[in-house]
Amino acid sequence: MYDIKALYEAESVSHAVQLLMEHPQAQVIAGGSDVLVQIREGKRAGKELVSIFGIDEMRGVCYEEDGALRIGSLTSFSHITKDPLIQKHIKVLGEAVDMVGGPQIRNIGTIGGNTCNGVTSADSASTLFAWDAIVELTGPEGMRRIPIHDFYIKAGTVDLRPGELQTAIIIPKQAYEGYHGHYIKYAMRNAMDIATTGCSVNVKLSSDKKRIDDVRIAYGVAGPVPMRAPSAEETAKGEAVSKTVVQAFAQAVLSDIQPRDSWRASKAFRQHIAVVLAERALTESIRLAGGGNYE
Repeated sequence: MYDIKALYEAESVSHAVQLLMEHPQAQVIAGGSDVLVQIREGKRAGKELVSIFGIDEMRGVCYEEDGALRIGSLTSFSHITKDPLIQKHIKVLGEAVDMVGGPQIRNIGTIGGNTCNGVTSADSASTLFAWDAIVELTGPEGMRRIPIHDFYIKAGTVDLRPGELQTAIIIPKQAYEGYHGHYIKYAMRNAMDIATTGCSVNVKLSSDKKRIDDVRIAYGVAGPVPMRAPSAEETAKGEAVSKTVVQAFAQAVLSDIQPRDSWRASKAFRQHIAVVLAERALTESIRLAGGGNYE
């Protein structure tokens, strides 16, 4: 059923790096929800695999010394959704990954695997872009950290060097403190479907809840990789909370996004949905931040 040349099981991060250097053509496998399907379909037939599933140090959510949230790359979607630190600080990430596949996929699929695939439709990716996430990579030359927008190079390709694996995703304290967010996935079915478009918005309001101090918006399936919409962000930053500003913010995303025609949806439809989702996601984020009703 599965055409696998060899399977090597890593016992630690350093052991995984060693195995990847010894077997440069090997494919990293974690939960296997994507890799095993690809092997069965013949896309990765005959591959050597390096399993990192047993590296427990890459699981869980915790604080770093500076207050940043560290999410181990082997943390499953189910654990992210239920984790108390995620619930307290970035609940929207838990809500986003809770839309991935079905319960079986969410129990075995990992946030590292979801982002390392490099696909624009990954539900976690646009949300992490909106949180200014940092990707931690460990390889033969040690550990490096890069902004998530630099991690994605092009469709299906991420910045993983020979012998490297993603070990964690970091959400800086300044990126989550005081922010509230909302993610909306538009798909043809309510469950078990790839996003036609995904939109994630985070907002930080002034102390009196009447001004937008900061806002971040990111999309999936609005271009070849997940992407922010800086024109929209600049349109709303520093402005009084109002329906007019929210609508202007939503329209401004059209200056940034790059959707395409596909069998799932036309470019024009994706542009229309992007505007609708931006308005709805910002409206809900403002409500969650305590903005209440506004005109």
